Amino acid sequence: MVQYNFKKITVVPNGKDFIDIILSRTQRKTPTVFHKGYAISRLRQFYMRKVKYTQQNFHEKLSTIIDEFPRLDDIHPFYGDLRHVLYNKDHYKLALGQINTARNLISKIAKDYVKLLKYGDSLYRCKSLKVAALGRMCTVIKRIGPSLAYLEQIRQHMARLPSIDPNTRTILICGYPNVGKSSFMNKITRADVDVQPYAFTTKSLSTAVLFFLDISGSCGYSIAQQAALFHSIKSLSMNKPLIIVCNKTDLQPLDGISEEDRKLVMEMKAEAMKTVIGQGSEPTNEEGVLLTVSTLTEDGVIAVKNAACERLLNQRVEFHVALPKPRDQKERPACIPQAVLETKAKQAAEKEKRKTEKDLEDENGGAGVYSASLRKNYILSNDEWKEDIMPEILDGHNVYDFIDPDILLRLEELEREEGLRQEEEEGDDFEMDGQELSPEEQEALAEIRKKKSMLIQQHRMKKSTAESRPVLSSLGLDPSLAINRARSKSRGRKRERSVDRREGDDGDAMDIDDNQASKKLRLRSTSWSRSRSRPPSEVVPGEGLKDSAQKVNAIKLAKKSVLKRNKNARRGEADRVIPTLKPKHLFSGKRSIGKTQRR
Repeated sequence: MVQYNFKKITVVPNGKDFIDIILSRTQRKTPTVFHKGYAISRLRQFYMRKVKYTQQNFHEKLSTIIDEFPRLDDIHPFYGDLRHVLYNKDHYKLALGQINTARNLISKIAKDYVKLLKYGDSLYRCKSLKVAALGRMCTVIKRIGPSLAYLEQIRQHMARLPSIDPNTRTILICGYPNVGKSSFMNKITRADVDVQPYAFTTKSLSTAVLFFLDISGSCGYSIAQQAALFHSIKSLSMNKPLIIVCNKTDLQPLDGISEEDRKLVMEMKAEAMKTVIGQGSEPTNEEGVLLTVSTLTEDGVIAVKNAACERLLNQRVEFHVALPKPRDQKERPACIPQAVLETKAKQAAEKEKRKTEKDLEDENGGAGVYSASLRKNYILSNDEWKEDIMPEILDGHNVYDFIDPDILLRLEELEREEGLRQEEEEGDDFEMDGQELSPEEQEALAEIRKKKSMLIQQHRMKKSTAESRPVLSSLGLDPSLAINRARSKSRGRKRERSVDRREGDDGDAMDIDDNQASKKLRLRSTSWSRSRSRPPSEVVPGEGLKDSAQKVNAIKLAKKSVLKRNKNARRGEADRVIPTLKPKHLFSGKRSIGKTQRR
């Protein structure tokens, strides 16, 4: 059952109201307070959030309009034709297309300005970019103002349309005003008739059309005018049951009209007969095509109702399979390709799948009744032995107590076999002896072994120390100095007592071997000389400074730049904490009587 409730479509605001709604929501839902001391990254995020939030609101509102309005290609053809008659589907699609284009433009504007805001270098620049972004979005909405107003008018008109199910059988009553349509409806139904100038279309509807004709002329329209209306709308009711209903026969009977009017009525009857022929009935069957009725005296009301219902029920879709007539006695069987036959056979074989234990359980009574056999997969010489019952007592003895008398011999055989297999596995280590190789393979093997030994020697030389390398000696150099230097650097520095060099020693002082002490000091000063630090003015490669003078100047400027920061007790460049100048616990409350020197 296809029913559409067009009253639930959201109201479409005009361009000015649309902008006011979105901007006020942005103002309410996003932060509005910031300080000049904020970092530039925080200012960028502040304005980027406003631009993104505005774009999201525009996108949601426009998407709601596009999604809630019915698409002509998705709804029932009856409603599609009704939209075309009422609003011209080209204008309708154009308006929705402009809404969609505006949505895409706003998304693109927001994306571009967010990129620009990422590189905003000041508060003024970020604020200007935000204003420009919102301004361009509002300009796009102003340009689609006529489309929004057009869609709002369509929404209001669609909300007033009656709800019609196109899949049910329907009787359509048409004609000029005051010809008796509402009176006929009040007689056959309990509906409260709503008189509205609805658009007329019966395409894609299962309907029976009743054209009411006032033959008395009391409605204010002559029979000629009513006949002209009938001929103008008959194309809309093609291939549908059509009945001509002559109303108000209590004022003027059908036989009492003039010849000209009778001729017009007969022409209308002939057009209605074409629908009878189109439904497959005989052209001589004129019953139910031209009927007379009087809604005042209720004469013929039930007959018109029954005729319309019968014609409507007879209009059912029937499918006929066309079979060709045989032209001769030759048999022409169906020609099915071999590949198709093979595919069908394969599909039939796949359907006959192997039965599982679950299938067998369902076939044999289900759970609790069927017990799965664990012996059916035993591999025995005879399948009949699978279900045999194994005896427990045989010849008065327990079967499970039987012991083979040769069990120890069999155990020794198994252990011997296991030992032989272990020896074979140990002797199967792969080692190329070269006896079973050809001369070319033996040469290749010798080359590989030579290269392998060279690689091993090179690796050992790299890992060896200067003491074990015979490189210096092979070059004719003495490696003893290098070895001693390496040993002296590797040995830890010991603390020794310094020589007492006091002037004016008296004769009671201990004699010291001056030559030995001076020699020891000289050796220590040469071998354990202290390393010197690099001066601050020395330029290190990669610092980007030209010479030492430029580096000294840079160091002075760096020290000067941090003076103010150090004076304010800042931790670094990003420390922008505003301290509490007047602590509340020292400046609040009443001052008691007494001294205030502590303050």
